[in-house]
Amino acid sequence: MGEVELQPADNLLIIHSVIYFYGGAATGVLSRQIAEDIARHWNKAQGSVIIKRNFYKVFFDIEGIYEPLVTPETIYQNSDPRVNYFRVEEYAHGNISFVDGLGSNTGYFKLENLVNNSTTAAHEFGHTFGLDHPRHLDIRGQGRPGIMYPRGTLVDPPFQYDPTVPAGLKGGTMNPFTRKVFQSDIDDLKLNKLNYDKNGFAILGGFSSVWHDAQIPFSS
Repeated sequence: MGEVELQPADNLLIIHSVIYFYGGAATGVLSRQIAEDIARHWNKAQGSVIIKRNFYKVFFDIEGIYEPLVTPETIYQNSDPRVNYFRVEEYAHGNISFVDGLGSNTGYFKLENLVNNSTTAAHEFGHTFGLDHPRHLDIRGQGRPGIMYPRGTLVDPPFQYDPTVPAGLKGGTMNPFTRKVFQSDIDDLKLNKLNYDKNGFAILGGFSSVWHDAQIPFSS
């Protein structure tokens, strides 16, 4: 979730988001790293949009803050559209990170998904902006996968976990490290359809406001 700001004088559209991280695996360094990763992936597209015949360059302003003392009440009562909350833990059921629905401001990150320049945080944050997974998940012949393609997508060999494995077998699906943000992903945000107020501000996404407890492994 974020707040969108139009700056017509500079032909600039800025999406402001602040992410507060809590949980056993969250740290100040990691919080800043995740925010930087999200901004880097989305800004690398050098996106643009036309709103009422005016051209705008799209810039993602993402800030990550470590907040170990955040309470459920703080999350429930938040009314700032720039503010998001994510728990970070070493363990997550199903070994996956997730957000609380399309157009949300809360979620849960598995630490392992976030390291080594992963695209997981950028992908999940796309969900907070309202983006879903594409409908067709066999994109062989179409080159590099976009940021919103999920794990398991069939792709050309260079974008698989193992380029030598036949498509669909173990290792023969999309390696999420190969995803990229394209202008088409910026287009899917429908920034030109938002309701801007008289000061040029609009909201992208919505409030889910879910507190997450740490998940623990199931006992056998």
